[in-house]
Amino acid sequence: MTTTIQISESLQEQLLQRKLFYRETYEEIIQDMIEDLQEINEETKKELEKARAEVKSGKVYTHEQIKKELGL
Repeated sequence: MTTTIQISESLQEQLLQRKLFYRETYEEIIQDMIEDLQEINEETKKELEKARAEVKSGKVYTHEQIKKELGL
């Protein structure tokens, strides 16, 4: 099913700037943006899990510890 949506001229301009090639449709641009967000979210979740595990296991240093070690 195809539908029509209304967008502002400023949003249309932003979408135009995101085109990778002349004949790319707005739908393709929007799908790419959604895909990028999903990838970022999954990657971010993994990074957060890793960071939490490092904190839990004590593999982190405070700013003060790093300054002391570097003699600052």
